[in-house]
Amino acid sequence: MRRLVLLATLLALIGLTACGTTEPAAGSAPTAAAPAGGPITLTDSRGKQITLPKPAIRVVGLEWNVIEHAVSLGVMPVGAADIKGYTAWVKAEPLDPSVKDVGVRGEPSIDSIAALRPDLVLATDSLPDAAVTQMEKFAPVVFVPGGDAKDPVGQMRKNLTLVGKALGKDAEASALLAAFDAKVADGKAKLAARAGQKFLFADAYAEGGQVSIRPYTKGSLVSGVTEQLGLANAWPDQGDPAYGLAQTDVEGLTRVGDVQFLYIVNDADGGDVFANQLGSNAVWTSLPFVKAGNVHRIPDGMWMFGGPTSLERYVDAVVAALGS
Repeated sequence: MRRLVLLATLLALIGLTACGTTEPAAGSAPTAAAPAGGPITLTDSRGKQITLPKPAIRVVGLEWNVIEHAVSLGVMPVGAADIKGYTAWVKAEPLDPSVKDVGVRGEPSIDSIAALRPDLVLATDSLPDAAVTQMEKFAPVVFVPGGDAKDPVGQMRKNLTLVGKALGKDAEASALLAAFDAKVADGKAKLAARAGQKFLFADAYAEGGQVSIRPYTKGSLVSGVTEQLGLANAWPDQGDPAYGLAQTDVEGLTRVGDVQFLYIVNDADGGDVFANQLGSNAVWTSLPFVKAGNVHRIPDGMWMFGGPTSLERYVDAVVAALGS
């Protein structure tokens, strides 16, 4: 309710006249009111120009970020990939129970998608060419970049804007971004005493008795937002070019010194590796930030590669962890 009120206020302030977001009641059909507008032409991440006869209503999302974008804009998808995983990680924008699961991300069921009669398929990660060709026989497929380590926050904004255009929700996209900017500005003010302080954000998983840690580098979306809050990323290396993720083990954390260590796990997805597998590890317990008590678990259910509403929850969590 708070977000809807804020969106309505922002729409009034910036002179937008389109309707705000709507969320269907639990158990209702996952459809949206038909947006006004004629043909829409856009260019997706493949550089392909796509023309939709009208704003899309029956949408299938094949990656969690585009699913979140659609729901945040007031369009409940008719189908989504890996609903169980989405439900565990993306608490900011829950799916209606009647949304149909279309298979795993990266390898969705073409038959399941076709049966939903979509007027738009939103994808992020690359799909097999044969699968894309099959889908394009019954619906337009728009690819949205997963991320860009050169400008992670800017890419998130572009992604939301692109999805908003396809759905005829330009005004709602602008309002969401304005609300996000206001949240970041407020968070930065609340953390003013920590300006310039070094941080490290990471997640981890255990496999075969080995713990792997993923630092989120300066090119990650999480780091981009945390830097906007006034903190400085302490991880010295670059990550991958799309998501800004790196890889290390517990010994690698000795490189960062005394930082505020922020991390996220999901109890439904393997549990807290830092508290459990590393809780009695001699290297872990000797780290300066562990000894100083500067280890902060971010609450579950925040998708670190998502959109403005997930990131607003993240800002609130950082303020709660580090604020005075």
